[in-house]
Formats: sequence, C-alpha cells, structure tokens
Amino acid sequence: GGRKEVQFHETIQRWSLFHGYEYRARELNIAASYTDSSDDETSPRDKQQKNSKGSSDFCVKNIKQAEFGRREIEIAEQEMPALMALRKRAQGEKPLAGAKIVGCTHITAQTAVLMETLGALGAQCRWAACNIYSTLNEVAAALAESGFPVFAWKGESEDDFWWCIDRCVNVEGWQPNMILDDGGDLTHWIYKKYPNMFKKIKGIVEESVTGVHRLYQLSKAGKLCVPAMNVNDSVTKQKFDNLYCCRESILDGLKRTTDMMFGGKQVVVCGYGEVGKGCCAALKAMGSIVYVTEIDPICALQACMDGFRLVKLNEVIRQVDIVITCTGNKNVVTREHLDRMKNSCIVCNMGHSNTEIDVASLRTPELTWERVRSQVDHVIWPDGKRIVLLAEGRLLNLSCSTVPTFVLSITATTQALALIELYNAPEGRYKQDVYLLPKKMDEYVASLHLPTFDAHLTELTDEQAKYLGLNKNGPFKPNYYRCWF
Repeated sequence: GGRKEVQFHETIQRWSLFHGYEYRARELNIAASYTDSSDDETSPRDKQQKNSKGSSDFCVKNIKQAEFGRREIEIAEQEMPALMALRKRAQGEKPLAGAKIVGCTHITAQTAVLMETLGALGAQCRWAACNIYSTLNEVAAALAESGFPVFAWKGESEDDFWWCIDRCVNVEGWQPNMILDDGGDLTHWIYKKYPNMFKKIKGIVEESVTGVHRLYQLSKAGKLCVPAMNVNDSVTKQKFDNLYCCRESILDGLKRTTDMMFGGKQVVVCGYGEVGKGCCAALKAMGSIVYVTEIDPICALQACMDGFRLVKLNEVIRQVDIVITCTGNKNVVTREHLDRMKNSCIVCNMGHSNTEIDVASLRTPELTWERVRSQVDHVIWPDGKRIVLLAEGRLLNLSCSTVPTFVLSITATTQALALIELYNAPEGRYKQDVYLLPKKMDEYVASLHLPTFDAHLTELTDEQAKYLGLNKNGPFKPNYYRCWF
C-alpha cells in the first residue's frame, strides 16, 4: 500500500535526478486532504469551523485547505502586476479607509488578490460567489484563514447560493457602503430584501453584461437609487477580459471536460460580441469549421469579414459538433434545438448567466441524465441519442477550467479603481445613474501592465499634442470611444 507508493516516488526521483530533471514527490497525507475529504458530503452550512484566530465568521468547504489556497494566491500575485503596484502606490494613503464592501464575484486565486488589495487599501470586505461552480475551495479557505468573511464553496445548491449572499449582507453591527457585483444577483438581493441599506451605500460597481443590463433597466425605470459604475463596457474589460481571456479559456474548458480534438469539428458560436470573437478566433486557429449566429447587423458584418459563415441556428443545428452560447440573453438554445442536435453534440455556455441554454426543459421523465465526470453530463433521449452538456449550462471556463491570470489583473485593477472613484467622489459628482469609467482610468490601468512586456510608450511632442488638441499625458481618446473591432 503506502510503502510501495513511497518507494515508487523514490525510484522516480532517483531516475529524474540522474537524467537532470527535478522531481518532487507529493506529500501523500497532505495531498489526500487537499483532493479528497472524508466529510465531503456534509454541507458546509452544517459544519462548525474556526480559523487559527478563532473566528467562525465564514462558511467554506474545508478551512484546512487554506495552506494550498495561499500558495495559489501567491502564484496569481506574480501575474497581477497592476494590483500589486496599486497596493504599493496607494497603501500609505488608504483611499478605501472606512469602505465596507460587500462583493459577489467568482472566488478564485485572482479575485483573492483583488480582495486582499482592497483590504490593503483600507476596506473591510464580505464576500460570496456569483457562480455555484466556479469557487476554488482552497482559495476560499485561505481567505477565511486570513480573516475575510467568505461564504462560498464549489457545488452550492440554489438555496445555498442565496443563503451565502444573505450571510454577507445581513450581519449585526456591519452594514455595507459599497457593492462590487458580477451578474447583479447581490444588488438584486439587497433591493429585494434590504432596500433601506441603500441609504448608506455610496455606489455599485458591476462587471458583467448581465449585471449591467439589470442596472440600466433599474435606471430606466427610475428605481436606481445610488450611482453605479459600468466596468463591463470599459475598454480594459471589453478588449482584454472578454476577448483575450475567452480566446484562451474556451479551448482549455472544452479540452479538460471532453478531451476532444478541434481540427475539422463543426462549431456554431451564438453571438459575435467580444466573447464570441475570442471563441471564434481560437477555434478557427485550431482548424475548426466555425459558424456564427448574431442579431446585430454590425457584429454580423464583422463576423463575415473575419471569414465566418453567418447562419441561423436552425440551419446548422443538425450538423454541428459543438454549440457555444455567448450572448448574455435567455433561451438562445431551446428544447427544439436540443431535440434536433446530432448524437454526441457538445453544448456549453460562455456567457455569465445560465439562462442561454434551456436546461430546465431537459429535466423531464423521458430523458435520462448520466454524470460522466465533474461538470460533464450525458442527456440521453429515448432513442439512444445523447448530448454532452457542460457545467449544466453555466459559465464554461470558470466552472470547468481556469482563466489567464494576467488578463484578470486588468479587470481587477479596473474594479479597484472604480471602487476608489465612487467611494471618494464628492457629493453631486455622480447622480443616481449608470456611468462608464473615465477614459483616463482606462489608460492608467493599461499603463500599469506595460512594464511586464518591457514596453516603451512614445511621447507626444508639444507641437504634436497641440496639433491633436490633446494633453501630452492623456486621455488620448474621448469617453465615447469603445475600441471595439
């Protein structure tokens, strides 16, 4: 048993050292506690856990995983130069001193770096997850061990999801004055359950298409009672997170869950916004035959000029091997589409919300669900046809794989600056409406990341600046500039 396994690792280590490689045997007892747990079936809500400081103001899967989570956070810090620079530049000033931020985002190593940066800048934070599958349990444990009240674990139920949000918001002796949201669920919960809290809340920062859409709806209806910052439509979010992040993570998510080869596969991507553009570019580069569906004639024309065939979903649904949604809409793939798909068609979503694929319509007596592996289900029809559904229609990359840390550094820095701006803005600067991040801040976020590439910006001469009517130090684009392809 254990002794033979140790001997095996010792043999491999000797072989690798002989051949000039470094091999580090896993620590058997620690690895077992990290990957598995005897009480995994017990809901975290039913556990009594405390961190090393004696605090129990958190709810995570297993606080004992904190050491592993801390290592992941330390790795992420190396790829998040702007946030680390922000800590150094602003730590002495503490621009978020007195801020009480309640957050609802994906809880990963990258967002942990953001949370700890906010803490270093003076903020108190309480946090829940915006997706039931994307939480890294060991990272949540590390944050809880560091004193952050975190309420999240991978595989939450729908009831758990709202319970965690409520535990962040509804706490005696503590009331938030800032909201950082990803998807709008936290904002929605406070509006629904605790509307009086908005009397002390100074602003909302929202980073997703879905959440921003909800904010604009509230604003249009005259129900938005605090200023809100639309981070999703900032250039640094759209161009880098939505495009470059998805260009890399779509392949990672599909490969980890299905082990498939992309060359020659027929794929339909629903939506050609920044997320869709990233997905299409990656799949095309791997040799896939890519079709695009789109409602917007401008995005549709872009897809055509990028070399993709623009179709209606009904026209190709019988022949494609993979269906990917990334529209931010609802019922993009309906039961009728699912019924017509070919055997073994892979169905997944790259949008924030789980509304794009009508998964609820598949939970009927005539269809059989078969779990293949984590986040992978076969849905089997009476005639034997099956589709491969990934993450139950939730966000593929953060549910089934990871995302590039450097890109998330750009988004996280944008979120941090938006929080600083709203929190410190003098009364009257922002009304009860939705605002875009000032272009100067967009450019500042980008400039903080350039040293990583040893990049050197060209500076305008006085004559050139006067000719263009610009300040030599920026901003270089007007606020309405969106920098979209």
